[in-house]
Amino acid sequence: MKNKNTKSLIVTRIDQLDNLELENISDFMEQNVAKNSLECRNWGEEFPYHPLTVFSIAYSSKYIYIDFFVRCNYLRAMNYTNNSPVSEDSCVEFFLSTPGSKEYWNFEFNCIGTINASHRETRENPTRLNDSQLASIKRYASCGTRPFEEMEGLFAWNLAFAIPLELIGLKAESAPIQIKGNFYKCGSKTSSPHFLSWSPIQTEHPSFHCPEFFGDITLT
Repeated sequence: MKNKNTKSLIVTRIDQLDNLELENISDFMEQNVAKNSLECRNWGEEFPYHPLTVFSIAYSSKYIYIDFFVRCNYLRAMNYTNNSPVSEDSCVEFFLSTPGSKEYWNFEFNCIGTINASHRETRENPTRLNDSQLASIKRYASCGTRPFEEMEGLFAWNLAFAIPLELIGLKAESAPIQIKGNFYKCGSKTSSPHFLSWSPIQTEHPSFHCPEFFGDITLT
């Protein structure tokens, strides 16, 4: 099934990003890169909570850079080891597929930067990224890196990360590059479970592993 409302996105190359400390990426992208919001509550009747979530995306000769900003009422970061189930926590995610590949990649981060990442053809058969591959993904979490139990209040946080193009088999010199992907916000074990997406998903139950609903993303 193909979603008639599939989103599209143009991503600009900014090589200057490679010269910045990752903790400064959020400020730079705030001023220089367009923001995109996650407005799709695909299962809104069952999961109505909608924390404000926006993201910016750019790329360089070496990385895809993404900065998420979230404002929410519950903050949870229980998972702190590689490839642990960070989607249970306050979590943001980027899934993508590259030209000519039958697989898609999932990159999932909780608010302290813990990663769960893999590539796969179907949800049931992932190839997990190893520790070395995960270490190549640069991260900056405004919440710090220490785990904590859920807190209630009003929280605003950023998670910036940089995925090496080489890791996902892309080369900047091949631009324009047409990939497909989606951006997500979730927290399945928070006090207000939620499942937001950038490009809409038409499934009966919450699932982000739906490459048929990926949006169009062009690296120019």
